[in-house]
Amino acid sequence: MSPITSKYYPILAGFGMPGKYYIVMKFIPRRGVIMIFNLVAIVILCRGECGLSKCITHYLVAMATADFMVIVFNVILHQIAAIYWWNSLLLYTPVCRFILFLSPTAIDISVWFTVAFTFDRFVAICCQKLKSKYCSVKTATAVTITLTLVFSLKNIPWAFLYIPYVIVNDIPRGCFVSPVIYFQSQAMAFSWIEQLLTPTLPFVLILCLNILTVRHILVASQARRNLRVHNSNAENGEDHEMKNRRRSIVLLFAISGSFILLWITTVTYFLYYRITSIYILSSLFSPYETYEKTGIMLQLLSCCTNTAIYAVTQSKFRQELLCALKYPFTLICK
Repeated sequence: MSPITSKYYPILAGFGMPGKYYIVMKFIPRRGVIMIFNLVAIVILCRGECGLSKCITHYLVAMATADFMVIVFNVILHQIAAIYWWNSLLLYTPVCRFILFLSPTAIDISVWFTVAFTFDRFVAICCQKLKSKYCSVKTATAVTITLTLVFSLKNIPWAFLYIPYVIVNDIPRGCFVSPVIYFQSQAMAFSWIEQLLTPTLPFVLILCLNILTVRHILVASQARRNLRVHNSNAENGEDHEMKNRRRSIVLLFAISGSFILLWITTVTYFLYYRITSIYILSSLFSPYETYEKTGIMLQLLSCCTNTAIYAVTQSKFRQELLCALKYPFTLICK
């Protein structure tokens, strides 16, 4: 583990809900800060006071919950535990296997919730006939539950791909991938499916959906402006439809754009890795190894940026977050 990653992951855990960490740093234990602010974000979104539709709110709550699970299982219990808690219960092989099953599951669910949210907004903006049937809380609930079940089942093989790193006093400790799987066609197929489902396919889907959405928005906005120009009653009035649509679009592009930028390193590494078979020539200190680790760091960061995006793009969310931060101090003053 390099000195950079040994400092990066604790900082990521501490600032996973960025922006207000320093305010409560003196009052709350460090490892509890991220969990508290994740939970605060989830509670704020569940209240439905952010000026967003119930369907959007449902997806945002699901995404915030998935991001919370990524930080807990992947950043804290996986990355940080391997650095600082190597002699704890977390590195017993059965516990380690369970964590290594939950880590990719949480990432898969977080990524595909982003895809589901992007597709929901695509339907709402571009497919008006399908909007009333698809863009509902019932559909959003069905989609999130289905994705959770599918990717939980998909990652079950991870629990059987790891063997103990060492056995001390008949107690298996640590986990590493069994070398046997490199010679099994089933394991190679699972590796391809794993990388294609997350993040290659979501990356392509989000990029294509955003391109189609932008194209539709430009055409519809131009047509609406032309219509308002010919409507004398609407010339000086405020276009509430465009205002609401603009708010939804800003949120969509902020979340999707963040995902694309922070996952592009992992996607390009996977494609280059598979096409050129660079894994045969790579070494511990090769630039390919550094590029791969950088991609992992950025993809985990992508699961910690959504609350910051809510705060930047949604004024009502900022107001609710500020009220939540002031509430404990208000009680103390009273």
